[in-house]
Amino acid sequence: MKRKYSVILGNLGNTCDRFCSGYKDNPGTMAMLKRAAAIPHVQGIELVGTWDIRPDNLREMKRALKGHGLECVSIIPDLFADKRYWKGSYSAVDPKVRRLALDYTRQMCEIARELGCRTMNLWPGQDGYDYLLCADYERQREWLCDSVAKLADAFPDLRFALEYKPKEPRTHSYLARMADTLLLAQETGCSNVGVTIDTGHAYVGGEVVGEAIVLAKRAGDRLFHMHFNDNHGSWDDDMIVGSVHTVCYLETLYWLDRCGYDGWLSMDQYPYREDAAGAIGESILWLRQFDKILQKHRKAIDQLVTGGDAIKTSAFLRRVLT
Repeated sequence: MKRKYSVILGNLGNTCDRFCSGYKDNPGTMAMLKRAAAIPHVQGIELVGTWDIRPDNLREMKRALKGHGLECVSIIPDLFADKRYWKGSYSAVDPKVRRLALDYTRQMCEIARELGCRTMNLWPGQDGYDYLLCADYERQREWLCDSVAKLADAFPDLRFALEYKPKEPRTHSYLARMADTLLLAQETGCSNVGVTIDTGHAYVGGEVVGEAIVLAKRAGDRLFHMHFNDNHGSWDDDMIVGSVHTVCYLETLYWLDRCGYDGWLSMDQYPYREDAAGAIGESILWLRQFDKILQKHRKAIDQLVTGGDAIKTSAFLRRVLT
């Protein structure tokens, strides 16, 4: 299966953390777009709402994407860095904030249509809680579900991919893992609501990505999008693909193929101290290397998966990875 690679535009800019407001100078949007277009094998771009794309720069962005031969893969509404959503967006207790989040996302949906983009990647990072006995799990989950359903009903031509993450910026996220995210997607009653797997988020949540892919398949082909990065398992470090979870990516690509995923493989990294284009490019090259192994040894891997012999699997991996 031919892969399609994309990158989140903001990953090419300044990246800050809890301790430093930035390790690099932040280039302009069009400068970042030019850098992204120069990364080998990149064909698509994800744009973060307000940061990268707004009504006032829509025409300019449309021309620039066409000029660089890039497709807008998804739009990610900024529901996480805007301080108005400090206690939630779609699940906020204040109904005015919920309406604000819905109106803003509708605006981003209209922009997506104008750009020919079919996917809205929703990461409601502030929708969750920090302390016990400080959240109404039942009502807030209902508000979250109702908001997503309203969006999906209003824009049946778009796909709404819910990106889950166990924690950060809240200590607990309502969309934390594949299972609870699939539950919400099904509760909306909308076939155009699905899931984005971020490999790093899955690792932090203790998931095996291959199994998560199968769960989405069994729930009605609800895997809409993929984000790739790596980490050490305790935090969303957003590192170069394959730098830690080498074998996991080989298995992930195997199950993407077996479950018929034909969507984008999008790089979502925060190269705090590394050259951004170089780090993102390395991730793509690692995925392509894993693909070479997969294509060459697919029948052998099929047999290993069926056989369940850990020693034979270990011997195979030692042979193909050295």
